[in-house]
Amino acid sequence: MDWINSLALFFGSLIANTLASLSGGGAGLLQFPLLIFLGLPFSVALATHKVASVALGLGAAYTHIKGGTLNWRVCCYLIAVGSIGVVIGANIVLLIPDDIAQKLLGAMILALGVYSRLKKQLGQDEQLKNRDTKGYIIGGIGLTLIGIINGSLTAGSGLLVTLFLVRWFGFTYKQAVALTMICVGLFWNGIGGIAIVQAGAPIYWLWLPILLLSSFIGGSLGAFLANRSSNQLVKTAFEILTFAVGIKLLI
Repeated sequence: MDWINSLALFFGSLIANTLASLSGGGAGLLQFPLLIFLGLPFSVALATHKVASVALGLGAAYTHIKGGTLNWRVCCYLIAVGSIGVVIGANIVLLIPDDIAQKLLGAMILALGVYSRLKKQLGQDEQLKNRDTKGYIIGGIGLTLIGIINGSLTAGSGLLVTLFLVRWFGFTYKQAVALTMICVGLFWNGIGGIAIVQAGAPIYWLWLPILLLSSFIGGSLGAFLANRSSNQLVKTAFEILTFAVGIKLLI
């Protein structure tokens, strides 16, 4: 890999992960297609992207933990219920017609972005909703289904989790983004990467150092910006990423 492609990979991944860490998901919008553009087959690019995304979670985790913005009880809950879906999704990825699945996911994410845009006050102030036993059980089912999407597709699941946390549990966008980056970026993607490799998809190890470094820096930078931004700015960033990811998956 020459230095021009190496720089393209580094800065493309850095931009993707910074935006994802700020808005709550969508790193695969740029990083995954970039890996394919530079020559990796689909399954190799997917496995490599999943493993590299763990560094995004590490970078974001470092900044959010340092800032004291995490609810550890909810973190453990998200990790537990989502991991079940991730393992299922990683093992059925080869059984799903990728083109159809990505178009359905794209339409869903685009609809979520429109919904968020129309709901001006959504996620601006915290509301204690569905944080009882029944609410956590129903929410767990929804998050497990999103985990299946995370394990089987390349981009967008983090955005789904972010809006789910805002809409179902009443978190602000900043709170939801922090939880998503730790649970999805670090744990779900880590488990998904392991499951995909065990299912037979190889990782392209030569590119991992560049991807891990750019993902970690991007995760830290995005979390830094999110902690110092208003909920409205984070909401706007989320909506821009949902429109971009949704349209990209559709076309």
